Amino acid sequence: MATSFVDTTIRDNKVVVFSKTYCPFCKMAKTALENAGLQNYKLIELDENDNCDEIQDYLLNLTGARSVPRVFIGGKCIGGGSETKALQDEGKLTKMLQDNGAL
Repeated sequence: MATSFVDTTIRDNKVVVFSKTYCPFCKMAKTALENAGLQNYKLIELDENDNCDEIQDYLLNLTGARSVPRVFIGGKCIGGGSETKALQDEGKLTKMLQDNGAL
């Protein structure tokens, strides 16, 4: 069930963030996306999801990391909070969002 939920969510949304409400790295990623001009994206708060562990286990298989956030743009995982912020700091995040039709 977690695998189909994750796959469908990534497929059906241009930008997806798998997050936890209390995580500072998740806040970093969300802030970077907002600073890049993104207003709307699919946000999955795993600490509010009954399948949290299953989803994180599948994200590990899918991305090589179980940690949050896991940020997907155009179906591709770009990494976590540090990577998303670095892309924003380098001026690359907005273009990436534009290229994938998210902006």
